[in-house]
Amino acid sequence: MSNVSKQPPVGPATGGIGASAIHDSAAKHVSGAAVYIDDMPELPGTLHAAIVKSARPHARIVKIDPAAALAMPGVAGFVSAADIPGANDIAPILSGEPCLAEGVVEYHGQPLGAVAAETFEQARDAAKAVAVAYEDLEPVLSIETALKAKSFVSAPQEMKSGDCAGNLARAKNRLKGRITCGGQDHFYLEGQIALAVPQEDRDMQVFSSTQHPSEVQHGVAHLLGLNSSDVTVEVRRMGGGFGGKESHPTIIAGIAALLADRLRRPVKLRLSRDDDMIVTGKRHDFIIDYDVGFDDDGVIAALDMTFAARAGNVADLSPPVVTRALCHADNCYYIPHAHFRGYACKTNTVSNTAFRGFGGPQGMVGIEGVMDAIAGAIGARPETVRRRNFYGIGSRDRTPYGQKVEDNIIPALVDQVEKDARLAERRAEIDAYNRKSAVIKKGIAMMPVKFGISFNLPALNQAGALVHLYTDGSIHLNHGGTEMGQGLFVKVAQVVAQIFGVGLDRVKISATRTDKVPNTSATAASTGSDVNGMAAQEAAMTIRNRLVAFLAQEYAVPESSVSFADGMVRVGQNDLSLGDVAQMAWRSRISLSATGYYRTPKIHWNPKTMQGRPFYYFAYGACVSEVALDTLTGESRVLRTDIVHDVGASLNPAVDKGQIEGGFVQGMGWMTMEELWWDESGTLRTHAPSTYKIPGSRDVPPVFNVHILQNSPNRERTVYRSKAVGEPPLMLALSVWLALRDAVGSLAGHRLPVNLDPPATAEAVLDAVEDLMRRAAKRAAE
Repeated sequence: MSNVSKQPPVGPATGGIGASAIHDSAAKHVSGAAVYIDDMPELPGTLHAAIVKSARPHARIVKIDPAAALAMPGVAGFVSAADIPGANDIAPILSGEPCLAEGVVEYHGQPLGAVAAETFEQARDAAKAVAVAYEDLEPVLSIETALKAKSFVSAPQEMKSGDCAGNLARAKNRLKGRITCGGQDHFYLEGQIALAVPQEDRDMQVFSSTQHPSEVQHGVAHLLGLNSSDVTVEVRRMGGGFGGKESHPTIIAGIAALLADRLRRPVKLRLSRDDDMIVTGKRHDFIIDYDVGFDDDGVIAALDMTFAARAGNVADLSPPVVTRALCHADNCYYIPHAHFRGYACKTNTVSNTAFRGFGGPQGMVGIEGVMDAIAGAIGARPETVRRRNFYGIGSRDRTPYGQKVEDNIIPALVDQVEKDARLAERRAEIDAYNRKSAVIKKGIAMMPVKFGISFNLPALNQAGALVHLYTDGSIHLNHGGTEMGQGLFVKVAQVVAQIFGVGLDRVKISATRTDKVPNTSATAASTGSDVNGMAAQEAAMTIRNRLVAFLAQEYAVPESSVSFADGMVRVGQNDLSLGDVAQMAWRSRISLSATGYYRTPKIHWNPKTMQGRPFYYFAYGACVSEVALDTLTGESRVLRTDIVHDVGASLNPAVDKGQIEGGFVQGMGWMTMEELWWDESGTLRTHAPSTYKIPGSRDVPPVFNVHILQNSPNRERTVYRSKAVGEPPLMLALSVWLALRDAVGSLAGHRLPVNLDPPATAEAVLDAVEDLMRRAAKRAAE
C-alpha cells in the first residue's frame, strides 16, 4: 500500500497544512532580496546575447550575413540554424518546430540567429547589424483566412454526444451566432531569460526562468546533440509565468546554450519587454460559431459549436489548448446533444501557447455568450437561464466528453454568492438607476465556473520529490514543481512540516533541479500542489514510517504510541526532539532520505473519440460583478465583485485567497482592456506598456469580497483533500464582460441582443452602444 494512504491527522504543528503561512519568499520579494537569474553575480567571462529577429511574416531566407556584426567592438560570436550541432527542433509535443528559423521565416520577429558580446548593449547593437536577405512569400494573417485555406497546425478535433443535428432540427427555438475573444500577453514581471554555463565534457548547466525544467533540459540536449543526462537545468524562482514559461523558455535557453557551447563561455540571454512580446507566444484568440436549440424556458436541447483558434506559425501547445476549450464548452451546463469542433489555425504570427486556463476560458466565453443569447430571446434574466441549465443528478450529470459530474456543488455555491451579493435586490436598484441616468449605465451579472483539474494528456499527471532528514532535525525538500510566485513551494513545505510535526523554519526549500528530480511535468494545469504535494508527502511518510518502526522497536512500544507534533516526537511517555531521533536513527543505520512519486488515479482519455475522464475532479466558483459605463466615451469601471470559490480543504487560505484575487484581476484585464493588434504586414504593434494596457491597482474593484467555500473537502483523495486554485478563478472575471453587456442592453430595455465581444475596451463598448441604439431606432421606426 502507498505511504500516502497513511496520512497523519491535521495537527497543531506551526506552519502545517491549513495555516495561512506567508509565502517563503515574501520578505525577499518586498525588500528586493529575492534572487532571480538576472540578479545572480556574473561568472568571469560571461557574455550577453541578443536575438536577430525576422523582419518579414513569411519569407525564404536567401542569405544571412553577420560580417558587419562580428566586426563590431565586444562581439564574440554569432550562431544561426547552420551552427546547430544537433537537431533544430524544440517542439513540446509534435515535431518540426525550429529553435532558429531554417530556410523560411514564418512570423515577424521569429529568431533566425543570435549574437554574443561582452555587454548587453553591444549584443543588441550587433544583432541589428546582421544583414538578412529575403524572398517574400504570401502570409496568412487571420483566423478567417486560415479557415478558408484549411491551414491548420494539427488535425481538426471533433467531440460528439447524442444526436445534435436531429435535436436541433426538432427544437422549438433556435439561434445562430458568432462570438470572438482576443488574445492576451502574459506580461510576467520577469521577462524570458536564461544563463548557460558550459561544463567539462561539453556538459551544460542552464539556469532558466521556466515552468518546465525537463523540457528545457531535453530541448538543449537535442540542439547540442547531447544526452539529457549531460544537461542540468535549475530554477529557484520565476517572476511570473502564467503558462508563458511552459514551452517558450526552451527557445531562450537553447539559444544561450548554443552560444555557450560554441564559445565555451557562460552566456546570458535576457529579452527586453519589446522583444519578449514580439518573439514569444500568447493566449489564443478564438472565433466561436454556435447553433443552439432550446425550449421556451431556455433549457438547451442541442448545441453545435465550432472553435477556431489562432495557433500561429507552429503547433506548440495549440492542439491541447483546443482540446481543453472543447472540454469546457459546457462549463456548468448540461448539454444532452452536443457537436463541438475545434481548429488550430496556422497563421504567420507568433506561435501562441499555454496561458492560465489553457483554452478553458475561451470555451466558457462561447457557452456564456450562448446563455446570454438564449436569455435575450425568451425575455428572461441571464442568471435564471443559467440556473435552468445547471448540471443535476441522474440523467443530467454526463458531460459531452463522457465524464460524469460526481461532485456538483454549483447550485449551492451560486445560492451563496447570490445571497452574499444581494443579487436580486441590487438588480432592482440598478434597473431603477438606469431609468433615471441618461449617460452612465450600470450592469450586473453572475458567472459560475466548473473547471476540470488534470492535464488532458494522462502521462503528464505524475510527479516526484526528494526529502532528506538531517541529524540536527532539519529537513531538505526538493520536488519537480516550480515556483513562479504562486506559493507552491510554501504549500508543499507545509505538507512536509505537517508530517514531521515541525515548524516551516525547519524545512529547507531548495531550487528545482533536473538532476535531483528527473522527468518532471510542467508546473501547469493547476496541478502543482496536487501532484508535487502528494509526491513530497509520500517521501516524507517513507522516512517517518522508518522512524516510527525504529522507535517502536527501540522503546518496546506499539507503533501507535509514536507521534510527531510541536517539534517533538513522543514515544510512549518519552518526548524527544526530531534531531535526537534523527541522530539515533543514523547511528542505527536507518536511511533518512527518500524519494516520493505520485500518479493521478482514475483519469483516461481517447484523443480520437474525444471521450473519457480527462479530469480527476472539478473545481467550482461563482462570482457576481457590478459595472458602470459611460455611454458617451465607452469607458467602464468595475464597482463591486463578490466571489465564493471552492478550494476543497485549503492547504494555505492566505495563498489560496491571493490566487483567487490575482486570477480574477488577470481575467478582468483579458475581458476589458488587454488588446493585441497586428498590422496588415503581420507586425505586432502592441508590444510594450505604452501600447498594451494591463490592469493596475486602480482597476481592482473598490468593493472586492472574496470568500473561500468552507467545509467542502475534496471528495477525491488529494493532498489533505485540497483542490487546485491557480486557473479556475480567472474565468470568474467573465462576469465583468457579462455585466458590461447587461449595462449596454439596458439602453434598449434588454429587448435586443448586445454585440459586445471581449476585450470590451472603451472603443468596443462605444461601438456596441452605437450599434444597439441604431437597431433600437430602426425597430421603433418599423
